[in-house]
Amino acid sequence: MKKFIIPIMIIAIIVAFYEQVSTDKNVYVTVIAIAIFMFGMMQLSAKTPSKNQEKDDKDV
Repeated sequence: MKKFIIPIMIIAIIVAFYEQVSTDKNVYVTVIAIAIFMFGMMQLSAKTPSKNQEKDDKDV
């Protein structure tokens, strides 16, 4: 899954930066590219364990 998400995120950021540099800026393309990047970051960070996971277990 990670091998699929990371290239799509890189392509989305390249498209967003390219749209900002071009003379005819399209806001919708930039917003969609940033949304794809944020969705990818959400998917990748969901697998990272919390720092406070140990403290939460002790409270229960």
